[in-house]
Amino acid sequence: MTTTASERSTTEVAREAGRRRTFAVISHPDAGKSTLTEALALHAAAISSAGAVHGKGDRRGVTSDWMEMEQDRGISITSAALRIDYSDRVLNLVDTPGHADFSEDTYRVLSAVDCAIMLLDSAKGLEPQTLKLFDVCRARRMPVITFVNKWDRPGREPLELLDEIEQRIGLRPTPLNWPVGIAGDFRGLIDRSSGTYTKMTRTPGGASKAVEQVLPAEDAARIEGQEWGQASEEIELLGEIGADFDHDSFMAGESSPVLFGAALPNFGVGQLLETIVGLAPAPTAKTGTRDEPRPVDAPFSGQVFKMQANMDKNHRDRMAFVRVSSGRFDRGMVLTHAATGRPFATKYSQAVFGSERSTIDTAFPGDVIALVNAQALSVGDTLYDGPKVEFPPIPSFAPEHFVVARAVDAGKYKQFQRGIAQLDAEGVVQVLTSDVRGEQAPVLAAVGPLQFDVVRHRMEHEFRSPIDTSPLDYSVARRTDTESAPALHALSGAEVLRRRNDGELLVLVHNKWRLRVIEREHPGLFMEPLLAGGVEEDAY
Repeated sequence: MTTTASERSTTEVAREAGRRRTFAVISHPDAGKSTLTEALALHAAAISSAGAVHGKGDRRGVTSDWMEMEQDRGISITSAALRIDYSDRVLNLVDTPGHADFSEDTYRVLSAVDCAIMLLDSAKGLEPQTLKLFDVCRARRMPVITFVNKWDRPGREPLELLDEIEQRIGLRPTPLNWPVGIAGDFRGLIDRSSGTYTKMTRTPGGASKAVEQVLPAEDAARIEGQEWGQASEEIELLGEIGADFDHDSFMAGESSPVLFGAALPNFGVGQLLETIVGLAPAPTAKTGTRDEPRPVDAPFSGQVFKMQANMDKNHRDRMAFVRVSSGRFDRGMVLTHAATGRPFATKYSQAVFGSERSTIDTAFPGDVIALVNAQALSVGDTLYDGPKVEFPPIPSFAPEHFVVARAVDAGKYKQFQRGIAQLDAEGVVQVLTSDVRGEQAPVLAAVGPLQFDVVRHRMEHEFRSPIDTSPLDYSVARRTDTESAPALHALSGAEVLRRRNDGELLVLVHNKWRLRVIEREHPGLFMEPLLAGGVEEDAY
């Protein structure tokens, strides 16, 4: 019996989807996320040396931090998609901003991945930003792998960290390896499944892989002495309390495999890479707005999770990052834009490694493709081939900071309008307007004030229209409707504006105290909490 071309194509897509692992790294600022990204790429032989080895003071070589402001300030502002071929697998690592002010970009990225690496600082443990991001993972029942970083520096006891994970977020930790030596005196790692010991020697500056020597338990005990004995006792305790890896609870988001290491000197990064390959899930069917699952071997479909303009200073382009959900993508194919029903040509499609680009001819479920000159697309849009599908929109984050933006030079009003519209489409900020304020004075809404720094920088340097921003005394936003809007707008300490990207009416209120007063005195007015990545903001 012979197979048809269609059957062969379906088989190919299913096979290639099974090879993909698409994941993001989530953490609190300064936990070492960009450094870990570099270290993973280094161990996978995707780069020759790690760019983050000199710390925050010299980040010019950091692969994932390509934006000028990122390199100047030593922070991650925008997400970056890194594709890595390793051990017959294709790893799609979607790096995310570490700074809390850019949380919304991180929430969008979490809609495009199948697994998360939760990165913890060995001295600080769970921090507020990590907790918020984990809440989103839990709401989506996303599997989480935990990596305890910076074990080469003074920190807390490993058992104390495990207890904190379980007590504070209800995630049962199941260590896969265990450190020998306290935090700050990192000797090596014991593999709990095999009992073997990997002794590590730091390389100069951490720019290359750490030297690893695998030893049997007897030799390790002789070399490490008391430290080995303490680590062995702690491993016995882990067995007694049942802290062993369970695949089903991991996939259900109930437990998390835990690994220890230090990304800067590249200790334990290889073990993390192997864990991602072995345990992180492959892409599965995604459900559309009509509650119909789109199997991975169905015709092509994908969703835009990020827009980015002017990545290449020589070409003022606009790039849409699309997570492939089903089917095979072939460069040049004409897709349908679900929001408009119009055709969308894909002549210019690329794989993106930080700021480096290469043309991509084919892609499969789990891959991230970058479509150039995507002026017609916005965050959350669906592209498809064959039977129609439209995936649920990606929720906008609840903003807490608001400013009015005005062009410094009235003669550059067109550049001002074009720049504001571009940044709105990319999701850099939310843009709110009203008939009272007019188009010349839009309100910019953000999670954190650093987002406004990005807007001012890009408006001046990319769109040649410097802006002035004046803060507004609001800190709370709620969704409302056309019936309630006039009454809310007339109240003291409240203002109703329309969000430009989706037309939603939002009421801005001075603070939560004033909001409670309005709710109590006007119970009939509609005010609904906004969502943050699928989690109600009040859940925080």
